Amino acid sequence: MILILDFGSQYTQLIARRVREANVYCEIHPYNFSLEKIQQLKPKGIILSGGPASVYQADAPKVEGDIFDLRVPFLGICYGMNLINQAAGGEVARAERREYGPADLVVDDDADLFHGFPHNGTVRVWMSHGDKMTSLPKGWRILAHSHNSPIAAFADPGRKLFGVQFHPEVAHTARGKEIVENFLFRICGCEPTWTMGHFVETSVRKIRDQVGNGRVICALSGGVDSSVVATLVHRAIGERLVCIFVDNGLLRQGEADHVCSLFSERFGRSFRYADARQRFLSRLKEVEDPEEKRRTIGHVFIEIFEEEAKKLGEIPFLAQGTLYPDVIESVSFVGPSATIKTHHNVGGLPSDMRFQLIEPLRELFKDEVRRLGRELGLPPELIQRQPFPGPGLAIRVLGEVTEERLRVLREADVIVLNEIRGAGLYDKVWQSFAVLLPIKTVGVMGDERSYENVIALRVVESQDGMTANWVPLAPELLTRISNRISNEVRGVNRVVYDISSKPPATIEWE
Repeated sequence: MILILDFGSQYTQLIARRVREANVYCEIHPYNFSLEKIQQLKPKGIILSGGPASVYQADAPKVEGDIFDLRVPFLGICYGMNLINQAAGGEVARAERREYGPADLVVDDDADLFHGFPHNGTVRVWMSHGDKMTSLPKGWRILAHSHNSPIAAFADPGRKLFGVQFHPEVAHTARGKEIVENFLFRICGCEPTWTMGHFVETSVRKIRDQVGNGRVICALSGGVDSSVVATLVHRAIGERLVCIFVDNGLLRQGEADHVCSLFSERFGRSFRYADARQRFLSRLKEVEDPEEKRRTIGHVFIEIFEEEAKKLGEIPFLAQGTLYPDVIESVSFVGPSATIKTHHNVGGLPSDMRFQLIEPLRELFKDEVRRLGRELGLPPELIQRQPFPGPGLAIRVLGEVTEERLRVLREADVIVLNEIRGAGLYDKVWQSFAVLLPIKTVGVMGDERSYENVIALRVVESQDGMTANWVPLAPELLTRISNRISNEVRGVNRVVYDISSKPPATIEWE
């Protein structure tokens, strides 16, 4: 495996994606991850991410002093490069001119990182830095330079320490994938063995080892993540799995009936239905803060699972579909990698919960989960479903959640999905949904003044949900969606379109 230490870069997750795309397993951990834990992981190589700080600042984040004594290759990216250089005795200073955006990199040494690149040839890369290295330790080599960065890549070939000032992990770097793969395969000696077939084998083994002869409750929502988890755990322990579908009253129109028909057939006696609609709505009464919504929903879910477990006898384990982005967004690593929002299945769980968690997807991105679902033989119409938040429509009803406000949102959401499907876009975009805003506006309907709700339309494209761009829908489609919602959904007189990308916004509004 490859260990990635995070110094707060906005691109850290992209590094992990590039490594995994090469079929090499990796994990992201905070920059101050202890040396003892690193040694337990036994990484084949370590990548130090970029970050917003400068290494010469008094409070700059640093790794443990002895980490470079580990006899494994290191690759420092941007801040990580400066850190390696400084730790070995080189010098770093503020650049006379900052460098953000595309740059032409000249390859001075076509070995190692730049194997396969033309010597003295140029390649387009993406820079994002305000510092530069003014000196290197004795015996180190300059591998590449740019107009503004005389040391844009370096190496200590004897010790296998490498650094690049640019970002090979972003799509804007023309041959970044090759640079990452040269580090993985030529320098670290990794093998491309981390496939979904391999993941199934190792996950089944881990689940069996963790559960032993015990039983497991699975929180089954009918979405991609929980469906894949249920199928994976069922493969590991068979009938000792009990799948519980909790109808929280926060689902899309017709969703509860669809889930029951689909999974009662698939899992038979292992499938149970729990009607908790009134409990969730009563607990959410007068709750408007989005973080409090998430915590409340997470706590009620656990209460219900614990009650169901008592009915079934002692069940010590709870399986759920936590993904890597859930973990990253819910847990702050360092500085700017701050907590974005508490996911109900990560930071929203009660501290006194009786269950031991089984989270086999905790290390996967969304597109990897879909590949895993295909490997497990799940039907395409289930695997390709757009992501739906665990807290359901509660976080798309901004403000207090009530039966009436849920009705308005459900009816608008059906129109959005139907029109997106009709336009042939459902499988081409990441998510498409409606949001009910906590404001009313004046309108004219039937020659009379109206004062009704506002629906926001959100359609984004993404690879993994970590970043996203809004989709420029055709004006005709936007007009059709707006007209249908205004005409068909009682209580709405205005529709707006969200043209915010992630970052700075998140995909969901809460």
